[in-house]
Amino acid sequence: MASLDLGEIEYTMRSVIGEVSKVVYGLANEIKIITCAIFTGGHILIEGAPGAGKTLMAKAFAKTIRGEYRRIQGNPDILPTDITGFYIYSVDGSSRFIKGPIFANIVLIDELNRVNTRSQSALLEAMQELQVTVDGVTHKLNRPFIVIATQVPARLAYGAFPVSETLRDRFMVSMEVKYLNAELESKLIVEAHSLGIDIVESVTSLDEVVRAQDSILKSVYVSSRVAGYLSRLIEVMREDHRVEYGPSVRATLHTIALAKALAVLNKRDYVIPDDIKEAVRYTLPHRIFLTRHAKTEGVSEKTILEEALAKTPVPKE
Repeated sequence: MASLDLGEIEYTMRSVIGEVSKVVYGLANEIKIITCAIFTGGHILIEGAPGAGKTLMAKAFAKTIRGEYRRIQGNPDILPTDITGFYIYSVDGSSRFIKGPIFANIVLIDELNRVNTRSQSALLEAMQELQVTVDGVTHKLNRPFIVIATQVPARLAYGAFPVSETLRDRFMVSMEVKYLNAELESKLIVEAHSLGIDIVESVTSLDEVVRAQDSILKSVYVSSRVAGYLSRLIEVMREDHRVEYGPSVRATLHTIALAKALAVLNKRDYVIPDDIKEAVRYTLPHRIFLTRHAKTEGVSEKTILEEALAKTPVPKE
């Protein structure tokens, strides 16, 4: 599959951002980061209260890339086969596979932390290996395959299941989505008649997104200085006495991938430290697991990250 020109990819990414921004207000930076994640094959974890526009945003992204969109509503009773699909067996011995909602390009999992742990595990193979195994038979998923999962804040999630550390590590980025401020909400009210998914236009194709994913990862250069800076930054967090265990190696790779996409958006074919600084604020907080004592003291994952950024020397180009 031929590579795409990085300038062409940058134009397409900005077109996607522009289309989604037609219907989603007040989340400019979040839309940019999600676009970068999609164009590098990463999954997205969003925390926020109900009614903050998360579902509309997922639908808008799917439409911009001409992708199939499916939604899974999280609840304690959901079964793994409700996600992956199942076989129907006939009396003559034949069988037919019924695909689950995981077989789509953009899969929204609403309220992931209301999904029981057994069904959460059904997502691991899909998110990491682009396949699901049902009754011993493996079924490949089509690219692009992006999971956008939402979770209710812990203070509101009564009776919820914690998202396992292993599953959290499969998400390239995480972010918090809040309600609009008064000015933007007033704008939404005034323009409500014109809002809706119908005004979002398709600006690229699934094939082009896949080619863009491969081109960004292969064609954007990362120097040894920049790679070393990221490694030292993560090492500082792993060695912090307030951290039970820090970001994984997968987190490092996800950070580099996101930084490459940010470089393309800034019309560069190489990553600079500022790309790393921006990327880690989305790729690392959900992968920092604090000690019980640190939680009691009110330390947050973002505090650990910001202190590490302040301590780690930035390489000079």
